Formats: sequence, C-alpha cells, structure tokens
Amino acid sequence: MWIWGVAVAAGATLVAWGVHAAAPAVPLLTAAVVLGIVVGQLPVLRPYVTGPLRPGLSLAAKRLMRIGVVLLGLKLSLVDIAGLGWVTITTTVLIVVLTFFGTLWLGRVAGLPGHQPLLIATGFAVCGASAIGAMSGVVKAKDDETATPVALVTLCGTLAIGVLPVLWHPLGLTALQFGHWVGAGVHDVGQVVATAQIAGSAALAVAVVVKLTRVLMLAPLVAGVAVYERRRVAATAPAGRPVDSPATGRAPARRPPAVPLFVAGFLAMVLARTVLPLPDAVLGAADLVQMILLAMALFGLGTAVRLGTLLRTGGRALGVGLGSWLLIAALALAAVSIS
Repeated sequence: MWIWGVAVAAGATLVAWGVHAAAPAVPLLTAAVVLGIVVGQLPVLRPYVTGPLRPGLSLAAKRLMRIGVVLLGLKLSLVDIAGLGWVTITTTVLIVVLTFFGTLWLGRVAGLPGHQPLLIATGFAVCGASAIGAMSGVVKAKDDETATPVALVTLCGTLAIGVLPVLWHPLGLTALQFGHWVGAGVHDVGQVVATAQIAGSAALAVAVVVKLTRVLMLAPLVAGVAVYERRRVAATAPAGRPVDSPATGRAPARRPPAVPLFVAGFLAMVLARTVLPLPDAVLGAADLVQMILLAMALFGLGTAVRLGTLLRTGGRALGVGLGSWLLIAALALAAVSIS
C-alpha cells in the first residue's frame, strides 16, 4: 500500500530536520534528498524502497511535490520582485533562459538519454530538485530519468555552499553583490540561504528575492513545455483519428493540459501573496507545510538514485551538470557587474 511509503518519507523528513537543526548550514531539502540517496544505496533497504514502499515513495515524489510547488508561490510577492529594478529583473530572466537552453544543448550534444537534458536544464536554471520534480510530472519522466538530474543538482548546489564564499573576496564583490550572485547562481532556495547568510542580513535579503524571481520562471517554463508536449502528442495521432480514439489500435495517449493545474495553483498563490494582506501566521504555516511536503518528495526522488549506475555510466551527465553549474555561475557574475 502507498501509505507505508508516505509514512517512511515523513519519518525521513523528521530525520532530515534533525540534521538541519544540528547543522543549520545544511539545508533541510538537501538533507532530505541526500538521506534518500543514502537509503537507496543500502543493500538491506533497497528491496523495500524498490518493492512495497515504491508506490508511496513515488506518490510523495510526484503528487506531494506538486502541492509543495503550489505553496511555494506564497513566498513570492510581485511587489518585492519589482523592487529589484528592471535591470536586475531582466538579467535574472536572461540567466534562467540562457542557462536552460545552454544546458539543454549540452545535454543533447553529450547524448544524454530520454528527458535527462530537459530535467537537468530545468533544475540548474530554476530551483533545483523541486523544479526537476515539477517538470518530470509534465513530461511523464520515469524515475530513473529523474534520479540522475536530482543527484547532479544536489551535488552542485552543495558544492556551491562551500565554493562561492571562498571566491567572495578574491572577486572583489561587496556583500550585496555577493548576495545577488548567490541568488542568481545557486539552485535550491535552502542552498541560497545557507550560502548568502555569511555575508549578512542585507545580502541574504537580496539573494532570496533574486532567487525567488528565478522561481517565478518555473511557471512559464513548465507551461511552455506542456504546450509543446500537447502538440507533440497530437502530432503522433494518425490522420483523421482523435488522439484518444481506441481505433488507433494502441493505448490512448493523453494530451497534457496546456497549463498544468499545479502551475495555475502556483500563480494563484503568487497573486494572493501580492494583493491580499495575509497574516504572518498563515504564511508561516504554509511555509512549514511546503517545506515538509517538498522534503518528503525529495526523499522519495533520492531513493530512486543508483550511485553505482551513475558512477559507471554517468560521466557524460556529470560533465553536463558541472558545465551547467559553471555556466550559470559565470552568467550570474556578469549580471552582478552590470546591475
């Protein structure tokens, strides 16, 4: 039954929370996905995560991920984003677009299979593993296709926590410039907070707003891919026959909605945060629920990672991930210099 997998994901989230409480520099979501990866490698536990627990872990990785993404919209206020100024907003959007298409190109040149180029591009350009989970739901990616991008974005985001602060002063950046660089170039929101907080509260505030501006790009990006998938599915139907007609002699191919429901919900939450005077208690409770759901989802995704397979066959994927990490870091640094 699916309930047992969900229960295990909830228990793992408590463990990840304990790790985060003991070591605040380790973001909760990073701890959750790393814990999932570790559990997925243990021979004594692997038969359970691939067997009776898999339905619940898959439910957490997909459905709970979508609910978490919807609630993520309550972190975003269009007023705060507008306060960045048109130059910063424009450069941030350009960073997302250039990183997405640049990484997609790298993935295809490297010959990565299936949806891996798309998922890696989405994770590195927007908001890490949560963006990968959101995009995988639209393109119906398999668990093994999702696992490698999640592992890569977690690895590179964790490296950023240690590497970027070392480069802060050698690059001659002010505290605010460092915060801007982190927000524009680091993947997960938690990783942004862990990296930028060392430069002070002002740098952290800038980093979070810039990062959430990137998160807002998840909606048009996922919606655009959904429209493309809808047209692709329609194009595969035989001429004169509806896509879902049983007369095609094959299983019906469902056309994805032009705008996935969870994307519409995400945008609705952004608008609600912008125009409604929501009490701090409501926002705090929503933030707590969102973090729990995303942590459970990322644990579920992490259990599907197979490090042995990744080490044997993932050299190209690792190269694409590191290339994307360097690309977004360079683009973000260039944006800081002109903002």
